[in-house]
Amino acid sequence: MDNKYMKMAIELAKVTEGHTTPNPVVGAVIVNNNQIVGFGAHLKAGEHHAEKHAIEMAKDKTEGATIYVTLEPCSHYGRTPPCADAVIEAGIKKVIIGSVDPNPKVSGRGIKKLEDAGIEVEVGCMKEETDKLNDVFFHFVNTKKPFVTLKSATSLDGKIATRTGESQWITSEESRKDVHQLRHKNDAILVGINTVIKDDPALTTRLPDGGKNPIRVILDRELRIPMTAKLINDHASLTWVITTRLANKEKIDLLRDKGTKVLILDDDKIEISSLLYLLGEHNITSLLVEGGGTVNDSFLKSGEFQQVIVYIAPLLIGGEDALSSFSGSGIEKLADAKKLKVQSLEQIGNDIKLVLTKGEED
Repeated sequence: MDNKYMKMAIELAKVTEGHTTPNPVVGAVIVNNNQIVGFGAHLKAGEHHAEKHAIEMAKDKTEGATIYVTLEPCSHYGRTPPCADAVIEAGIKKVIIGSVDPNPKVSGRGIKKLEDAGIEVEVGCMKEETDKLNDVFFHFVNTKKPFVTLKSATSLDGKIATRTGESQWITSEESRKDVHQLRHKNDAILVGINTVIKDDPALTTRLPDGGKNPIRVILDRELRIPMTAKLINDHASLTWVITTRLANKEKIDLLRDKGTKVLILDDDKIEISSLLYLLGEHNITSLLVEGGGTVNDSFLKSGEFQQVIVYIAPLLIGGEDALSSFSGSGIEKLADAKKLKVQSLEQIGNDIKLVLTKGEED
């Protein structure tokens, strides 16, 4: 029965993916006398947490109730009061928790506060599922770097364009819609300067019901970005250009005058780990990399990615000069190749979508 109510809390939390950053997604369900009397989810950073929404819905039916919550209730004052205090004040007698919060401000303290108040606490209900729910948040808290997803759309033989550069469209309309859902869920989307110069992309979220536009991050070592680029002029979302000390100072000023954020690494090249720490300092918790083969190769060699999503179309392009999803010099020895674990495989339209994560040894 516990799993039944925790599953409901998990589903509530899933609906808010992409809305709560830099906070985790959390769902809560309150049960009294085998009846659901309240439920809620954390909808947006700075607003009520899931437990508070559920308590407000349950009203006077919280006395002696059990609350199921996907993540340990917070115990500190932030932008909102502590959820642990709200649970105690509501007269709830039992708290069933999925995951312990890794945030040092919370970790274990919320549980202790509840137990000190005489509330029975159980931890670990559907832990694997609740941990997965917040893999982005957990990674960010533990590493101070965003959770990185490498996304590509390829032919069956791994090509992202023909030898002439034609790439629109390899995958189906259904796959492209799914990609926009990915953009909605991520804080930022990243491409290299060659993609901007060649395609002049918008890098926005285009879903039938709208969606959140990610921050657009451009890697541009020498600041070659055209001042006519859509990313600079459409103001559809924030645009950040990551450059180096090779950048022209006058052009930096011109870009900033247009509202573009220019972040400068103190180096002649863009090192991926330094880039991710920089983005982490600016509260980017999740990053979708939609770059070409060169950018993907940089992330591959650095090992700085957590997830790979590939949309595979049932067509063959062939040709050694056709563009591949990973280019550059690649990995030299098979023993050093990044080993991936398949998380899911599904058909979308006429394509196959593969979601993979890095193996533990990587």
